[in-house]
Amino acid sequence: MKSIIPIMAIAMALTSVSVTARKHKEPKPCIPILAWYSIPAGEFATVERYQELRDAGFTLSFSHLYKYEDAIKALDLCAQTGLKSVFMCPELESNPEATVLKVKNHPGLGAYFLRDEPSNKDLPALAQWARRIESADKEHPCYLNLLPVHAFASSQEYITHIQLFDSLVHLPQFSYDHYPVNQVGDSVFLNAQFWNNLEIMSREARQRNKPFWAFALATAHGSYPIPTADHLRLQLYADLAYGAQCLQYFTYWNPGTETWNFHQAPIMQDGLRSSVYEIVKQINREIQARANVFLGAHVTSVFHTGNDIPMGTHRLTTLPQHILKLDTHGQGALVSCLTNNGTNYVVIQNTSVTKPLQAEVSTDQHMKMVLPDGSRQPASSYGSLHILTPGNVLIFEEVQ
Repeated sequence: MKSIIPIMAIAMALTSVSVTARKHKEPKPCIPILAWYSIPAGEFATVERYQELRDAGFTLSFSHLYKYEDAIKALDLCAQTGLKSVFMCPELESNPEATVLKVKNHPGLGAYFLRDEPSNKDLPALAQWARRIESADKEHPCYLNLLPVHAFASSQEYITHIQLFDSLVHLPQFSYDHYPVNQVGDSVFLNAQFWNNLEIMSREARQRNKPFWAFALATAHGSYPIPTADHLRLQLYADLAYGAQCLQYFTYWNPGTETWNFHQAPIMQDGLRSSVYEIVKQINREIQARANVFLGAHVTSVFHTGNDIPMGTHRLTTLPQHILKLDTHGQGALVSCLTNNGTNYVVIQNTSVTKPLQAEVSTDQHMKMVLPDGSRQPASSYGSLHILTPGNVLIFEEVQ
């Protein structure tokens, strides 16, 4: 069954691209980037704070709002600052049709929020709720976020959960969270299931011709450390290499609860910026410079190299076209082949969260490199030896 809203239509609905602008000049691609737990209601709900969110590279604001008036104000502030809002309020559930009719034409609307991390028993009711919303608005997607694989007893149970969700709730996209960077003492490491989760979600989404949305962790809590640029690059580029079409950060604003010891969010509970704000801003700018590689891309293959490839992944045995040599000297690397609007790409990522990767990569004359600022240069200009910081990528583009 085809998705309700095509991939690129979802991207346009979630960003500020206008149809009028498209008639005169094709806009630059813009990957939807969502701020989970965004600006709270009250004194901080101002144009200045929403502009600050936009300046950090976000396109979607998802504030947890529990009054209709606060949700409308969020829509207004998003519209004023070129953002889109994920809409939530009690009335969306108690009287969905009437509520949707009030807001569906608002220029600040991006999507409707249902639930976070539902169990199988929640799915039938969520399906009914989604259908009621869709009966009043077929342009904006409903949105909910699924659990990660390690919440289930096995990978097969997780796959069954995803398939049941799609058959019952049947939203136009999948979304899930998995926060892989952990720290115990001085040791920082990746959750062993991270790559397996990406493999499963990417495959299930491709089989259904639907996009998937994935997360990076921006707020330290529990065993999760304060994120560095390396941590965020690893998560976000891995998401993109597996085909993610919307990136999400948990969280933007520091949650008030002390249950999980949340700290060092990009914006702290008192409204001050932490050092993470500038890191997020930098990474978002870098990713958007390469948006024409990833937005709308289709994954043709993803493989891994190294002495020990991650759980659930597949070892690279044949080099991608135009790659003449790839040697990572036993260290782990991801090799993703993408196609986008007739152009082929090869993404090579350092899959270590702590160690630089020395990669020897040789190409023929049919490859250019896509640099962090989005510019293209002949791959031969950079030689064959590349040092990649943790989580970082090389991107090669086939010459047309």
